[in-house]
Amino acid sequence: QVQLVESGGGLVQAGGSLRLSCAASGRTFSRYHMAWFRQVPGKEREFVAAITWSGSSTYYADSVKGRFTISRDNAKNTVYLQMNTLKPEDTTVYYCAADPVLGRYYSDSYSWDSWGQGTQVTVSS
Repeated sequence: QVQLVESGGGLVQAGGSLRLSCAASGRTFSRYHMAWFRQVPGKEREFVAAITWSGSSTYYADSVKGRFTISRDNAKNTVYLQMNTLKPEDTTVYYCAADPVLGRYYSDSYSWDSWGQGTQVTVSS
């Protein structure tokens, strides 16, 4: 497992932008596929985006496609989520996740082994 720490959340107006970061510990970060999920209290954790270990492939939920971009810097052991054109419905806690295997059920939170503590994103209307 890797230890993950998210940062970059905050309060922004609708239409604005935020960039979330997830710093990972350990020397094997580059061997892990990474993802972002979000969770509204009382609901299932929702897939947002994923990126393969090399960064060569990315995947997005339809609700964020064209607005959010996932990227990674393996030299810095960090994965990012650039969020543009934010909407009030994007308000929730965002979590990063890591796993050495990217299976067909990557959009299912149960497919991911390691999790950060989350960072709050609030979009005001």
